[in-house]
Amino acid sequence: GKRTYYDDDDDDDENDDDEDDDDEGHQSGSENLGGRQRRSRKTKRTDYAAASESVALDTLGYDLCRDVAPGEAVLIRPPSSSLFKEKESTTTRCDARICHDAPTLSPCIFEYVYFSRPDSMMNGVSVYEAQLNMGDKLAEKIQRVFGPDHGIDVVIAVPDTSRPIALRCAYCLGVQYREGFIKNRYVARTFIMPGQRLRRKGVRMKLNTIKTEFRGKSVLLVDDSIVRGTTSTELVAMARDAGAKHVYFISASPEV
Repeated sequence: GKRTYYDDDDDDDENDDDEDDDDEGHQSGSENLGGRQRRSRKTKRTDYAAASESVALDTLGYDLCRDVAPGEAVLIRPPSSSLFKEKESTTTRCDARICHDAPTLSPCIFEYVYFSRPDSMMNGVSVYEAQLNMGDKLAEKIQRVFGPDHGIDVVIAVPDTSRPIALRCAYCLGVQYREGFIKNRYVARTFIMPGQRLRRKGVRMKLNTIKTEFRGKSVLLVDDSIVRGTTSTELVAMARDAGAKHVYFISASPEV
């Protein structure tokens, strides 16, 4: 993963470190390392923390300083640690170095379209801005393939992660964006369920339609990705069952 340094002048209590990752200098995810200053009666020191997304460190009061490079190892040493026998140290030390001869950065697109929160920064890129750009690209392709008379009445997102993408796509196409699916938040991710029957049943349990938003309309459904195709097939069927005249389904992720 890719990590990030943080630093700030906060007077709060001590914060500690969290995670590390990567083995071959090949980084596909994103991981954040952070620090902030802590004042006590005897010492002022910087603490560090690690998290898989920058939003976790935002919440804890850490400021983004830099991304940890591919193939880089980071060692956090507690002050006056008995492990290192450093009597003079009153500050948490954070040492880093590149441990791979030819590291490469290979970000995972799923971090931007699905896994990460929109308010996260991944590899110096805003996840929300990346999703808006995906909406731009989708609208451009629709207009290029179908022309200005595409016949789409309404754009509906598959909740929740595709909302920014669908909103931007609708804006660029000049058509209405509407909420057509309501999500049951107590159902697990369907694409990792064991067995096709459970996955199809899970989609129906997870999402329900607002039928008035589909009835008699040409609907463009926008999802962030297609993994197995189970969800997209069921969503199209649900839109038709709700009375949609035409159903178009598009994905923000490129073909693999």
